[in-house]
Amino acid sequence: MPAYHAMGRVPPKRHMVFRDEQDNLLYEEIFGAEGFSGVYSIIYHHQLPAASIENTIIRSLAVEIAPPAAHRHRHVKTKGLESGGDPIGGRRVLLFNNDVRIATCAPTEPMLDAHGQPFFYKNGTNDELLFIHEGSGLLETNLGDLSFRTGDYVYVPRGVIHRITFAGNAGRMLIVEASGQIDIPRKYRNSFGQLLEHAPYWERDFRRPERLQTINQAGRFEVQLKLDDMLYGWVVGHHPFDVVGWDGLLYPWAFNIHDYEPHAGRFHVPPTTHQTFEGPNFVVCSFVPRQIDWDPLAVPIPYFHSNLDSDEVMYYAAGNYAARRGIEIGSITLHPRGIPHGPQAGAMEASLSAPRVTNELAVMVDTFRPLQMTTLMDQIDDPAYSKSWAR
Repeated sequence: MPAYHAMGRVPPKRHMVFRDEQDNLLYEEIFGAEGFSGVYSIIYHHQLPAASIENTIIRSLAVEIAPPAAHRHRHVKTKGLESGGDPIGGRRVLLFNNDVRIATCAPTEPMLDAHGQPFFYKNGTNDELLFIHEGSGLLETNLGDLSFRTGDYVYVPRGVIHRITFAGNAGRMLIVEASGQIDIPRKYRNSFGQLLEHAPYWERDFRRPERLQTINQAGRFEVQLKLDDMLYGWVVGHHPFDVVGWDGLLYPWAFNIHDYEPHAGRFHVPPTTHQTFEGPNFVVCSFVPRQIDWDPLAVPIPYFHSNLDSDEVMYYAAGNYAARRGIEIGSITLHPRGIPHGPQAGAMEASLSAPRVTNELAVMVDTFRPLQMTTLMDQIDDPAYSKSWAR
């Protein structure tokens, strides 16, 4: 997010003496990406941010890779996956490579540790982009609270200590974990980082943390820390939300997919027109309801295309996707590199007499390095999907 933001109390200069109302010295933390070369925020704590009292190994997060199989298109219905767990432990990883990890989650429980106490989470390896498919709730972080609702993309930078609470402990989300920063595409910004007129959204569409909780409280608080494929317990003797203030450019934010302003054309535009975010060797695109392809001779449906150097993942959130039969809400399709895909038999003919509008709502992740399937995705794959183009 290319906008400076500040919350709470900060001193007039960096790296200077700063005290609380009781004249206690506060502790400064530089919270930044890419060493000291990327975006960052400066955080001011009541307590020493590195003071842990207990360190444990919780479990391995390594996924099981599906065995070698025929190279073909894939379709899974994620609503058939078992719901359960909390918003962290309930994640079901389906696809991954060294750049990105794609999972779904339908939590039914709050975030509680083995002692039945609330725990906090910190992904020390990946930036996270959560697409809230169903439900609403609150993201509590050490940088402030951010409410979310159905249709939100919620960005959580690596290193942010947080808790996710769904209203009624029920929701559904798509999770994209990235090996590097997830950001707004460079093509939408000027040299100062400001969004340009042709961008499909504006700064005012992005929601920042709304309220900074400052909890200077002693006790036993567990932060579950993900590093690579391991989950560690990092227990501190003070509440991790002891922040009195912060400022900078690295913080959580939310953007609702319904605030995305789609581009359309007289003839069908390519999927990359709908690019919303970018990460290392992948892009995220949003397909939203819109007018399409209004020329009388236009074919108002995607044309066949071959992904010669990318894998295409589609998550179907709402509406009707005219180019596919058998797709349900919550379906995920994988169209891998090397083989073409497009409308199924009869879809092109049917589209010619259909209204030139679409009510589809979908999230696409295009990766520029091959994805691997987990055994979980392999187990729920519909083997008939790859043959659905045959008449």
